[in-house]
Amino acid sequence: MHAPLRTSVLFLSAFLPTALSTACYGQQADGATQDRAAIQAMVQDEQDAWNHGDAKAFSAHFAADGSFTNIAGMQTYGRESFEKQHAFIFSTRYKGSYNELHIGKLHFVRPDVAIVDLDTTLAKISTLSPGAVLFPDGALHTKMQLVLSKENGAWQIDSFHNVMVNPNAAGPPK
Repeated sequence: MHAPLRTSVLFLSAFLPTALSTACYGQQADGATQDRAAIQAMVQDEQDAWNHGDAKAFSAHFAADGSFTNIAGMQTYGRESFEKQHAFIFSTRYKGSYNELHIGKLHFVRPDVAIVDLDTTLAKISTLSPGAVLFPDGALHTKMQLVLSKENGAWQIDSFHNVMVNPNAAGPPK
């Protein structure tokens, strides 16, 4: 082999894996950035739907066979049940309420599975849920955990678990 050709082959064999790795990492990083933005937008959609009392919009990202546990420990399955439950509470105890959802942690288990921990502040409540206790700010605070999966390019909620924070046991919300 001629010296210039051998040098080119050696250079390519050393450089090419690094270049490919960097390119692939860049694509993964761009994908993760896009996924984070999509999930943040989904959380914003959920907040907006709640604040408009729109159960259909609030259920739009919920999986057809998703699992839901509310703050009282009641569990339902499926988008239809999820929507009915929220239509009921939006027309009764939480009618006119205002919910703020803040992402505490977003963790990708795999590129197509994410766990989102949310801190929520629910204000303007007309009637408290059984066992619910308000904080001194007059709001109900919860910790919500969503398990999401990416199906056909869109994120959906497969599991929605909501736990009330008790101000008498937990201290002030963070």
